[in-house]
Amino acid sequence: MLHQSFDLALESGVGAGGIPDAAFEQALADLAPALARLKAQADDGSLPLLGLPAETADLGPVQAAAARLKDGASDILVLGTGGSSLGGQTLAQLADYGIAGLSRFAPEPRVHFIDNLDPDTYQRLLAKLPLKTTKFVAISKSGGTGETLLQSIAAITAMRGAGLSDADIGERFQGLSEPTIAGKLHPLRALLEPLGVPFLEHHTGVGGRYSVLTNCGLLPAAVLGLDIRALRAGAARALAPVLAGESVRETPAALGAALHLAAMRSGKGIAVLMPYADKLGLLTRWWVQLWAESLGKDGQGTQPVSALGPVDQHSQQQLYLAGPKDKFFTVITVGAKGKGPAIDAKLAGQIGQQDFAGKTIGDLVAAQGIAMIDTFARNGCAVRRFHLDAIDEAIHGELLMHFMLETILTGYAMSVDPFDQPAVEEAKLLAKRYLAEGRA
Repeated sequence: MLHQSFDLALESGVGAGGIPDAAFEQALADLAPALARLKAQADDGSLPLLGLPAETADLGPVQAAAARLKDGASDILVLGTGGSSLGGQTLAQLADYGIAGLSRFAPEPRVHFIDNLDPDTYQRLLAKLPLKTTKFVAISKSGGTGETLLQSIAAITAMRGAGLSDADIGERFQGLSEPTIAGKLHPLRALLEPLGVPFLEHHTGVGGRYSVLTNCGLLPAAVLGLDIRALRAGAARALAPVLAGESVRETPAALGAALHLAAMRSGKGIAVLMPYADKLGLLTRWWVQLWAESLGKDGQGTQPVSALGPVDQHSQQQLYLAGPKDKFFTVITVGAKGKGPAIDAKLAGQIGQQDFAGKTIGDLVAAQGIAMIDTFARNGCAVRRFHLDAIDEAIHGELLMHFMLETILTGYAMSVDPFDQPAVEEAKLLAKRYLAEGRA
């Protein structure tokens, strides 16, 4: 279960650097209509995201596609960017993807998320991969994402250069995109379907950055052997208070939204997410996109910042504690106490650290997380705490759904649309024009 505490976020808990209690009370009142709106959308089905935790019909096709991809594969490349990739990556981290050291020992098939378009990286990767045993997943909700299309074309060209027939290539690809609209070109399908590539249909009512619990995020998770049903069951826990019509004070996501709203109104223009577990490191990157793209509109929003404990106690703490009090911190601690390698008493004494004797590395990490929270509070920094007893698929699903609901509710209370991204489209259109013109 996810446990949220926020007394140390308020002025009454930390003094002048905290969120004013009056601002928080006003935000709670302002969240009531936002929460009622969300409940109404759950009841009438107008926000499909809220129906996902109870959905099971799509899981069979996801597992079938995962089995097809794994069969005979040494490597699987997931091609996509932004919301088409970051959700899958945070789930994959449950299976050690992207964790320093451990990711080197990943069993086959090795899963790679190619989310950034870098010519040198991709060219070298295609040259090194055993293409006859490599498979590709191309994900684009619209089917027109330039990065994904170029990556897919390059992969097809490389496989043809390796002597693979188009039929062989079709067997090594999986598409995931919205259905074709009659009379309108669907670039990704136009590229892949003539090769015989099968497609899973991207949910038309769930946008990319909210798609982690759709087949977009669940397909890589299933390839890695994760329990995708448990992910959705955990998400259902976070959603339950909304469906039950609970008040703002009884709905954790609404409480979190009220904290963010009050922090924003009180001049705290930066929101920092800092978990104390490697398996949550990529979740912070997913959250940065979710928060920034959903709420940065009409001159409003706060700057999301990802951090990771305990390493960022060394790299960022100085600014956080001694810099301006313009930040709202969320620290995620995990039940690490008693876990990890034990510290040899003789060696601890040899370095003059007798207090380490008999302890575990988990004991230190647990102490560091609590100490960081208390240090924030003592230095007048607004901080809330999430605590997880352990990290598994269910708790991960709960955490992801909590952040999505928190973001949506904050957007509603700000009177912005948390589902569009008009500012993103301008740069995409200009890039395509400059490419056609040969500009650099």
